[in-house]
Amino acid sequence: MAKRRTHLILVGLILATLAGVAILGTPGSPAHKKVTLGLDLQGGLEVVLKAVPPPGKTCDDACMQRSISIMRSRIDKLGVSEPEIRKQGKNQIVIQLAGVHDVNKAAQIIGTTAQLQFYDLESDVVGPSSDGSGGVVAHESLFKLLTEVQGDAKKKGSSAYYLFNPKKQIAAGPEATQKRLLDSTLKGGRKLNGKLPKGYTILAVPDKQTVITCDVTTGCPGVGTGLTAPTVYYLFKFDPNNPTHPVPEATGEDLKLSAIQADISTSGQGNVVQLGFTGEGASKFHDITRAEAQRGSIAANAAGQTGSDLPTVTQFAQHFAIVLDNDLKSTPYIDYKQNPDGINPSGTGAEISNINSFGEAKDLALVLQTGALPVEFQQIERTDVSATLGKDSLKEAKIAALIGLLLVAVFLLVLYRFLGVVAVVGLAIYAAFLYAAILIFNVTLTLPGFAGLILTIGVAADANVVIFERIKEEVRSGKSVRAAIGAGYAKGFRTIIDANVVTVLTAMVLFAVATAGVKGFALMLMIGTVISLVTAVGATRAMLGLLAGFHWFENPRFMGASGEQSGRWLQIDFMRRRYLWFAISGAVVLIAIGALAAKGLNLGIDFKGGTQVTFTTPEPVSLASVREEATKFGEEPIVQGRGKSFGSDSYRSFQLRLRSLDSNQTSALSRGIQDRFGQGETVKSQIQTVSASFGRQIARGAIVAILFSLLLIILYIAIRFDFKFALPVIVALLHDIVITVGVYALLGREVSNSTVAAVLTVLGYSIYDTIIIFDRIRENIPLMRRASFATIANVSLWETIRRSLATTFITLLPVAALLAFGGATLKDFAFALMVGIASGAYSSIFIAAPLLTMWKEREPEYARKRDLPAPSGDGTADLEAAEEAAAAQPAPDLSPVHAVERVANDAKRERRRQRRRAKPHGRAR
Repeated sequence: MAKRRTHLILVGLILATLAGVAILGTPGSPAHKKVTLGLDLQGGLEVVLKAVPPPGKTCDDACMQRSISIMRSRIDKLGVSEPEIRKQGKNQIVIQLAGVHDVNKAAQIIGTTAQLQFYDLESDVVGPSSDGSGGVVAHESLFKLLTEVQGDAKKKGSSAYYLFNPKKQIAAGPEATQKRLLDSTLKGGRKLNGKLPKGYTILAVPDKQTVITCDVTTGCPGVGTGLTAPTVYYLFKFDPNNPTHPVPEATGEDLKLSAIQADISTSGQGNVVQLGFTGEGASKFHDITRAEAQRGSIAANAAGQTGSDLPTVTQFAQHFAIVLDNDLKSTPYIDYKQNPDGINPSGTGAEISNINSFGEAKDLALVLQTGALPVEFQQIERTDVSATLGKDSLKEAKIAALIGLLLVAVFLLVLYRFLGVVAVVGLAIYAAFLYAAILIFNVTLTLPGFAGLILTIGVAADANVVIFERIKEEVRSGKSVRAAIGAGYAKGFRTIIDANVVTVLTAMVLFAVATAGVKGFALMLMIGTVISLVTAVGATRAMLGLLAGFHWFENPRFMGASGEQSGRWLQIDFMRRRYLWFAISGAVVLIAIGALAAKGLNLGIDFKGGTQVTFTTPEPVSLASVREEATKFGEEPIVQGRGKSFGSDSYRSFQLRLRSLDSNQTSALSRGIQDRFGQGETVKSQIQTVSASFGRQIARGAIVAILFSLLLIILYIAIRFDFKFALPVIVALLHDIVITVGVYALLGREVSNSTVAAVLTVLGYSIYDTIIIFDRIRENIPLMRRASFATIANVSLWETIRRSLATTFITLLPVAALLAFGGATLKDFAFALMVGIASGAYSSIFIAAPLLTMWKEREPEYARKRDLPAPSGDGTADLEAAEEAAAAQPAPDLSPVHAVERVANDAKRERRRQRRRAKPHGRAR
């Protein structure tokens, strides 16, 4: 009765929790929460930035935190809901903007360096950029502009160098030295390796000067009517360390950010931007504007123009230039009539007026509000996902998850009958708990996270399989169903803990070293594994405990437990054929190594760097058209059509591989694809750019993760089992890794960051079956003292091979759903998992157990027994004897369920003693 009460309480708690989950998930309820989707499921932008401090300086934690604060301030003003901005490593910042509508504008606003500077325009333009009489001259060719000042560069020295191709277009630069310029990579992807290509030219920027660019659409000064280029160039003075007259005259550090805002003037000035300055900044601004007002007044008076009308003032007014990252953003003028002594912003502030539109005013205010970042930041990775592609990915992931869950449920029902029904209910509870965990902990669900979620369906089912097989074993030994359930849960608990701890360890390592996208996979794997323990050991145990009191439940066949083990053909002498298994594995490993040596790995942009574009067009497009568009951004792009072909070379789905594009080029490519192939509809696209240095960082992280995972597994196995158990495990894991990687080399499949995540997951899953087998070997060693170790290993394999195969198959079911119904990213995970899990199942039975046998047979105790006869016949008698001996052993105290029942039994015995004390003569008979 006490047991039933305990199970009723547990079921009640589960039902109450499910009610809470329903409240969380029901729209309109007070506690309702929505799942937070990552940018790959709803579209958006991800950028990884790396701090590049000046030579001799570093960017410490305070520097990084200030940079993050500035970037967050800029992004918050974009109106993006719940942006994610965080530090990664020592010198990187990850920015994720899920659901942003205009990805290109967001990328432009985020920028990469955000160095804000203010110049006195007419005074600071120099050389060919000044007409000699106070006017500004724009140049559409940087080659021609720098050619005119090479004499100055030879006399005064150089501050930077540019490389131009034979067409006089910029090929590389700017770089501080010619050596660095010749060690760079051309924009077409060609590496210079220290040599100047034929027909190319190096031009220098004179010392204490800098090149400033301007997008013509923003209204650049000095642009003549004949200029047609989209970008123009200027030479500005650049002497920021000059003690008396620094140029630029002010920077973003001189602004008071809280006072800057876009507004509409009430005095007829139109759209304006209100400015605020620090104390020192106000003095600088006053000095700049005073000098500009005086020059404007002198120029007007010299021309005999003393009027104060707007055309006259704008003709002679001087300007200050707002420059962000050497790009001219705005050139407001100073009205020398209204402000003859310049503008003193102390107290009242200042404003920039006569801006064309309020949107332009907001953009300018946003630029000013960012302040100046402490150091320059270089973009090392960028991923753009269109909203439509995100919706499609979410739909595919949901379908894969539902089909995976359905396949696992059907398998459990067929294999375990009524126990399968209980397991399916447990899976439903698991799914509800996992959904609640995602909502409560505000987990951002990404596409890799969905892969982890689908994989944990197999994890949750595996725990039930281990316990149910143990229950069937206890039933075959002659125990009642009720007793078999109690013993099965108690004895299977330790095996489940060992297997799942290793999975969590590998997921933790993956979470620690992985890039942002794969962290979602690791996090979901960890959360799902922990919740699966609760549902498998708690929920299903409580349900079976309540049902065990019914008479109809006592029929063993009702739950798939017959009088003897099925599948006797599996009971072969594995140990005697060990060298055959080694030969087969050796041949496969040699093929894998040969493929790696001959073909190598097809490394994706995650490791090599570059830009990869995946997009789907509304109508079929020829490969030639796509290649023509892609060639605008790099020499010899790799263009592949995907999916169904239409005619000879037309497709709707494409993948492009180019050199690494910068932020502006990525935005231009995205617009070009949409404009040319959209045909009035939205092109579903994903663009990912990874720098070569970031690719090397990912590769190093992958190697460290694999090695560290192996070390943790060795330590855990050595502590929980014995060090001699750890060596076969490592050999089996290396076997699985080599085969998985070899299959990728053999088939030429692309190796991405997702592949590394899957290989690390394989480490955890490969050891799952091995632990099930080794746990039974450890249990049988004291029960079979007179047997040889080969016999112990064989019998242990016969006892566990059915559950090993069942757990492997049940894990492969949701993975197969991923492979069949998931998108490209999910398929990458699924393929590596399919290969690795299948290889892991093989190595657990045919590599790890035989190796352990060979290792243990070196011990004197088992060396003497090596020549003992093998089990007779098909080994059924030895198997039944071992199962009976194992069933006769008391359940260990490791199980929390056993502990609860023990407390209940103790309480029951105590009540009996109290009744006997009340009736000293005992019961009437």
